[in-house]
Amino acid sequence: MKNRIVISLIIMLSITVSGFAQVARDELRDLPPVAFINYEGPHAWVNTREEIRQIGVALGQQLRERDRGIQSALQAMTIEQRITHSYRFEIGALSRYFVIHSISGSDDGKLNADIIGLGVDAGVDHIRNLRVIIQGYLQTAYDYSASDALLLAEYITIYNAVYRGNWEYFTGRFKPEVINHLTSERAGLSIRYDEWPGRTLILIPLGFGIGAIDTSTIADRRVIEEMRREDDQGITQRQQLVDLIEREADEAERQAQTERETIRQEERQITQERTQIDQERTQIEQERERTQEQQQQGVITQEQAQQTEQELDRREQEQDTREQQLTQREDALDQRREEAQRLEEHAERRTEEAQQHREEIARDQQTIIVQQTISGVIGIMLNPGNPSMGRIVQLNPADGSELRRSPLETVRVRTLTFLSGRILAVAGEATGRGAIRLIELNPDSLEMARQGDDDIHTSSLLWVNGNDIYAITTDTPGNCYLGRFNTNLVLQARSTAMIHPSASVTIQQGRLLTQRPDGTALILNPVDLTETK
Repeated sequence: MKNRIVISLIIMLSITVSGFAQVARDELRDLPPVAFINYEGPHAWVNTREEIRQIGVALGQQLRERDRGIQSALQAMTIEQRITHSYRFEIGALSRYFVIHSISGSDDGKLNADIIGLGVDAGVDHIRNLRVIIQGYLQTAYDYSASDALLLAEYITIYNAVYRGNWEYFTGRFKPEVINHLTSERAGLSIRYDEWPGRTLILIPLGFGIGAIDTSTIADRRVIEEMRREDDQGITQRQQLVDLIEREADEAERQAQTERETIRQEERQITQERTQIDQERTQIEQERERTQEQQQQGVITQEQAQQTEQELDRREQEQDTREQQLTQREDALDQRREEAQRLEEHAERRTEEAQQHREEIARDQQTIIVQQTISGVIGIMLNPGNPSMGRIVQLNPADGSELRRSPLETVRVRTLTFLSGRILAVAGEATGRGAIRLIELNPDSLEMARQGDDDIHTSSLLWVNGNDIYAITTDTPGNCYLGRFNTNLVLQARSTAMIHPSASVTIQQGRLLTQRPDGTALILNPVDLTETK
């Protein structure tokens, strides 16, 4: 299936990734919300979650089977033929669940798509179950993990609900071969479950990435704005999407590097072969001159000379053929260079897009914090004797007067962190029975609600990535390591490599950058904190 992904990348090279901010936010706020209406009453029978997922799995298996023959045919084509090749097929049962797989190589800047259709006998009546069907399909058809597939399924359903019936949008975004299978009444997803059977064509845009789904399209500004309507502003799903986008960027960059190396090897081989051709031509000319001299001197007969000349002509024609083949290979390399360049540009765009998402998520997180502390704002009162520590207080935002103060006065002031309505920090002193630990404070009483079990270095800051918290841990004086904690302050992973006690932490493109004790860069896997090579 990985071969299929590479071929898909080649075919989709002409796709333009949509810009992050395409629609003014004021316009979006005037749109009706997407609130799915599901059947909540009793059922005559209930399918298990796995039985529901298997509906999508079966469709994905059929797609892979049908697609296998097409990919074999594409392998035999030139790159130019692959780029311009078009094909489509239908799988599944039209009366229940089916998929139309439409690929067109036309370079018009528009999108190919899979269309998941719900026939008149489709029994799904809850958005949760519809997403599970799509999850099974994406897992099987495109090798997505279960978590990534479910995340994409949520975005796909919201995307199709946002653009339900928007014929102008669909015709402007998707290729004509896709549009040919749609009608304005059925395109997209109704928010009402009773309007799904026979009236639903869910579009899954295909594009670059570690899989085949164009995440830029299904997570455009209108979709993100819809998720921001939720109480939690869809922070978790949006953070997960950023992670997926960064992995897509890494994969595109890896493929570009592989392509560049393949091109370099082919260039070296072509150079060597041209050198061999030049040497062979020189040798042919020398033999021709020698044959003429031998004939003039009577060493060989005219008939022998003619036979030798014919053999030399044959060898010369072979070199002409070899040169033509090398020219064709050089032309193919030009196309591969363009392909590698497009992959690199795609990786850059995805990285920039991920950064824009992260910045907006950070702003929304701060908004949530403010909303959750309506009675006051949280701050820190510095300890005059030791300004690196202090006491958390709640202040009236109108006049700055103190509403409440925490009994804890050893909070490391630079570590105050807000995460999903929680107040986190590093606090304590390593004296007597004391310790420096991660803590969580009750947002109402400002009392300590929880403490971690691991010693934290006195100079550590806190870094947050999604629901992961990073801090510098210590076991003996002078030995510092990076630890990853969950929101319950439980250590999930710790680096084996030591780090500088004043190290910084940044996470980009699926990698964590920090510093060794000597100040040099240290790159870790942000999940298990193992060193990457």
